[in-house]
Amino acid sequence: MFIFTLRRLNLFIFTMLVLTLISFSLSYLFPGDPVINLSGQLNSSEEQLALLNENYHMQDNILWQYWAYIEHIIQGDLGLSMSSQSPVLNEIMILLPATIELSLVALLIAMFIGIPLGFIAAIKHNKTSDNIILSVAMFGYSIPVFWLGLLAILFFSIGLGWLPSAGRISLLFEIDIITGVLFFDILLSDSPDKWQAFQDATTHIILPACVVALAPATIFIRLARASMIEVLETSYIKAVKAKGLSFKQIIFRHALRNALIKIIRHVGLQFANLVTIAMVTEVIFSWPGIGRWLIESIYQRDYTAIQSGLLVLSCFIFIVHILTDFIYAALNPLARGNKHGS
Repeated sequence: MFIFTLRRLNLFIFTMLVLTLISFSLSYLFPGDPVINLSGQLNSSEEQLALLNENYHMQDNILWQYWAYIEHIIQGDLGLSMSSQSPVLNEIMILLPATIELSLVALLIAMFIGIPLGFIAAIKHNKTSDNIILSVAMFGYSIPVFWLGLLAILFFSIGLGWLPSAGRISLLFEIDIITGVLFFDILLSDSPDKWQAFQDATTHIILPACVVALAPATIFIRLARASMIEVLETSYIKAVKAKGLSFKQIIFRHALRNALIKIIRHVGLQFANLVTIAMVTEVIFSWPGIGRWLIESIYQRDYTAIQSGLLVLSCFIFIVHILTDFIYAALNPLARGNKHGS
């Protein structure tokens, strides 16, 4: 386990260096002065510009400039947004929890729908139910997310009027930001209408979360189906069949747990896919997350926000991958690496 942790730590450090190198390179690829792209301080006087050049070591070679950039990141200085002239880190800390909240709800929906359907398809292998589930999965995966979001708004919001079409919560409720995750902030608030606010926030997140969850749910269907088929063909399943256990006992006592372990290692990859889909969905549903903020920064040519936002979002996704690997290794000892003498 120690060797496994050390390998992941080395991989994390190497990946962080690569991400910061790419982010640093963007300041030279974007038009304009690199020191302005790094700091975001527009309309600086000659004295301020000279101070920025000194802080970022612009008069030195490229290695010293990169090291100065790393020092600013370690200190939490990601520069100022060119459009709002406010610290980029503050904006990210406000917007990132909204994206995490949407992605987690969508991940839960995708898992609770996709995994059981995949297991059913594996149990009914090469039968009509299996073919129907696979056909639905292929159809759901091929639907563009922007078209699905607009269609969902047209049908469920405008046509039926069941769910809101935009926003995170109604403007009638005033909830103080504590954690940034709206559901937690509602439960921690002292508002007498917090349960009505909780219900309103739930209705606001259902539609965008379902749109985001569709593509990962179809992937979970195929992963769960392949994992269950693989488990059902193993020797220990054949052994318990020979002992006379019923098919239901074999599935729930032996096959289900082992098939779930094989799926856990793919959760981190699907979470990264969720964040990517959420960036488009946030624009369609006016969801105040970091994806919508990044796309607006691209339109506004806010280069400081683009490179800092991409750096933070990439680091967050990689941390999720690392945590998923640790959980998978804790549940599956075979994934921790071979021991001496084995």
